[in-house]
Amino acid sequence: MIISRRKLAQSKVEEIKNGYSAFAETEEVAQLIENELKTLNIKVHIDRTEKGSWFIPEKPAKK
Repeated sequence: MIISRRKLAQSKVEEIKNGYSAFAETEEVAQLIENELKTLNIKVHIDRTEKGSWFIPEKPAKK
């Protein structure tokens, strides 16, 4: 089964927009996610490991 990397990245961005963390196994998908998040101005913490990258949404500061 062939999965589009762009569609995979877009589904991960949707998870992040809903407040969930997302994991990308490849650098290519991680870069696509990172670019989309920058475009949408969504702040995340990125934890890069040997196995892949975690994208963890940053919580807004409480007032």
